Amino acid sequence: MSNIVASQKRLPGDLAIWIFILAELTVFAALFLVFSISKTMNVEMFAEGQKTLHPLMGLINTISLITSSYFVARAVFFASKGELAKSAQWIWMGIAVASIYIVTKLLEYQDLMALGYNLRTNLFYTLYFFITFFHFMHVLMGIVILIVVANKAKKGGYSDDITGVETGASYWHMVDMVWVVLFPLIYVIK
Repeated sequence: MSNIVASQKRLPGDLAIWIFILAELTVFAALFLVFSISKTMNVEMFAEGQKTLHPLMGLINTISLITSSYFVARAVFFASKGELAKSAQWIWMGIAVASIYIVTKLLEYQDLMALGYNLRTNLFYTLYFFITFFHFMHVLMGIVILIVVANKAKKGGYSDDITGVETGASYWHMVDMVWVVLFPLIYVIK
């Protein structure tokens, strides 16, 4: 019985991913702090910049990433039951829904750049493009990780140990969690 309790208290995935997640969250926290401080020092510039953003696209991205995270959580559930084919299917669904984020973000960047906004426009756009593109790159990396995990799960590669599925899912949930903070901070909060 004590073995069951001990196994239930462990972090999912590999310890190395949690060290990496902590480092990444620290970087994002610093970026969010810089954005917040800059916003208080340049209220009018940030208010004007925020008006040019697309909150509907931000909301679509939020729904996409949260839904994707749910699908990845279901994949972990099925992997824990030994149903690796189902696990892979749920991961692929998560990747498909996450692709909505990729397309929407690229359309948003294209629209803003067509209007003449870029990294050099002013401090608001420098931070907006830097922070959101930094997150975008994390989404891309997360999708690559999920593709690797889904392919291995489909081949039965986690039949003895699902740590790899949990590790990929933990990283993916971190990426989604960061967006849940980033979206209101940059798009919504005045």
